[in-house]
Order: sequence, then C-alpha cells, then structure tokens
Amino acid sequence: MFNLTYEFKLKPRQNQIAMFEEWLETHRRVYNHALAERKDWYKSRSCQVNACSLRSCYIIPADTPRPTFASQCKSLTAARKESQYLGRVNAQSLQQTLRRLEKAFVSMWEQNHGFPRFKKSGRMRSFSFPQLGQNPLSNGYVKLPVIGAVKIRQSREISDGGVIKQARVVKRVSGWYVMLTVQWDVSIPPTLPHGMPLGIDVGLTSFVATSNGLLVKRPAFFVRCERKLKLLQQRVSKKRKGSNNWIKAQKKVASLHEYVANCRKDWHYQLSHQICNDAGMVFVEDLNLVGLSRGMLGKHCLDAAFGQFFNILEQTCLKRDVYFQKVDARKTSQICPNCGVETGKKELSERTHACSNCGYVTDRDVAAAQVVRERGLAAVGLTVKMLAEGKFIGIPLRQESPAL
Repeated sequence: MFNLTYEFKLKPRQNQIAMFEEWLETHRRVYNHALAERKDWYKSRSCQVNACSLRSCYIIPADTPRPTFASQCKSLTAARKESQYLGRVNAQSLQQTLRRLEKAFVSMWEQNHGFPRFKKSGRMRSFSFPQLGQNPLSNGYVKLPVIGAVKIRQSREISDGGVIKQARVVKRVSGWYVMLTVQWDVSIPPTLPHGMPLGIDVGLTSFVATSNGLLVKRPAFFVRCERKLKLLQQRVSKKRKGSNNWIKAQKKVASLHEYVANCRKDWHYQLSHQICNDAGMVFVEDLNLVGLSRGMLGKHCLDAAFGQFFNILEQTCLKRDVYFQKVDARKTSQICPNCGVETGKKELSERTHACSNCGYVTDRDVAAAQVVRERGLAAVGLTVKMLAEGKFIGIPLRQESPAL
C-alpha cells in the first residue's frame, strides 16, 4: 500500500462554516472531558493513604479501570443517545478525537513528551473523517459525512487508481482546507544506492553546504518579519481581550505567522528538488534537533527548520528515486575529509578548514559535508575511490520508477 495526502482549499457556504465552527467546539469539549476523566483517575491513584489533600481529593473506587480509548468510545456512544448536541456530530469523527488523545498519552509514555493539556476556546482547529462514501470527490465538490457536498478548489488532479480513505478538515486564518489521504494498492520497492553521492551539512551561516561545493545562504524568514510581528503583537496587547478589534488584530498576527511558514516550506521544497537534480544518493546528518532548539541559538534554529527540511528532502528523494540516509553527526567538522585525521575543534569564527597533516584547504562547511558523504558511502559499502574508478559493486544502475 502507498499513501499520499493531497491538500485543497474549501469554499464552504455560510451555513457550512457555522456547522464547521459548531463541530470544532464539540470536538474540543469531548477532548477536554476525556482528558479530565483520565487526569482525575491518575490523581485518585496518587493520593496518600494516611492523609487527605488540603485542596481536594479524587474519590474514585479502587476497582475502577483506567480510562482507555475503547472504554471512552463506549461512554461516548451512550452519551450521544442522551445529548442532541453530540448527536449532530458524526460519531466516527468524535472517536478520532478520542484517538488523538490516546496518541498524546502514548507519546508522553514512549517519547517523553509532556502531559496532555486542555484545549481552550479556539485551540481545536481540525476534525477528521476516517471513512468516506463512494467517489467523495467529483465535479468540484467533496462529499463529507453529515455535512454534505462542500465546494473545493482542486488545484491538481489525483492520479488514477487511488482510493480516498479519509479526510481531515483544517481551519486556518486564510480559510478552510481539506486533507485527503489517497491510497494505491501498489508496493513501492525501496530505493537502492546508485549514482552520484552527495553529502549535506546544515548550519546557520550557510543553510546547506554540499560535498560538491554548493553553499546556500539561510533566508531567515522569521527574523526578517520579526519587527512587523512585534508591532502587530503590541497592537493586540492594547486591545480589550475578546473584543472585535482584538479578534481582528489576532488574525493579522496569525496571517503573518502563516505567511512565514508558507514561504519557508515552499523554499524547502525548491531546495530539495535542486539537490535531487544531479544526485543518486543523499546523505545528511542525524542531528539532535530538540537540543538545538533549546540552545543559545534556538530561535534561529527553529527559524531554519532543519527537521522540516529533512522530512521534505526525504519525501522528495522518494519521489525522485534518490537514495536517502542519515549518518552520525558527531565530529563532522573536526575530521579532515582528505586524509581522515582528526584536526580538533574549531571556533565558530573559523570558516576555513586547513589540515596540518595533508594540507587540504576548503570551506569548513564543505569539509563537513564531505565527511558526511564519506560516512554515508561507508554505510552502503562504497568509497570515493571505488566510485572514481567506476566500480559499482553490488550497486544497480538507476532505473526510472513509474510515476503515480
């Protein structure tokens, strides 16, 4: 199975927009109620046996099982029979909200994420439908359960043979969008190493430095709009909270954030395609992105969005039949790519790599990218010398994969 998600803009009518808003509020209340139920159960198990809390006590019977996704779905089914407010919303869509809460707790346990928080008014911005009817997308309309046909701006065609499995309606400051997950009953073989290898080193001075000498400067989208953002946020702080002028000022701040995010994402896509034009293998560093975001230059690292760029580059490599792999990022700037001798740490102001052992001189970031390329080739069982001699041992020639 092969899945792709297509994003299109919706053009709903006023009554459909009102229904969307009502559904978002219902999903928010269901999410908060389920979270409160789980939180109360955990707090009842953390009370002391020989003393009561001075603030409150959670008295829940000892034999009460822990709330889970299955038990809360049963409670939701019973609540929908008694509440007309819940009955107006699609049942499977509400169950997906409970599943979202379950994933939040799983991420807390397994990935060391924070405890799930309650969503205040306006924070719930999407709801999903896990099942759609036959041919939900036709004649410029998408048919959603209960809601009906909603006009859509289909900016591109969906490849033949795909089946729309689920849909997610998203609210943004620029309007309403729908994300359609399309599934094809095909098996995509993994991309094997082939062609020209390319190592990539990312940084703040040069966003991308490749092993063949390409240096791309970081655009710094957020930093360029920071003064305007500060002005808009000052205007928000001077408005009475909850007033119409406050809402309008908030929308201007959100519009600027969305503009910066769209510019950054579009630039990442263009750069990833440029990298894949002349490469058969792409190797990048396996960075600790969380640690970088919490450092002294955290704002600039978040503005660069290295994680988003790596995800987009990996997707582009999959579509372009380019081999992609992450390698160890330790000491890439301390090793000479020509002789392999460790030269020691460099100051951030030192932008040139000059090896005292072999005399190799190049840009610091380019040298780090060449070290990344060497490590990537070692991971797939090749060396630069073998590639120069044309010895592609065990590496098949590049073959064009059928386009979807």
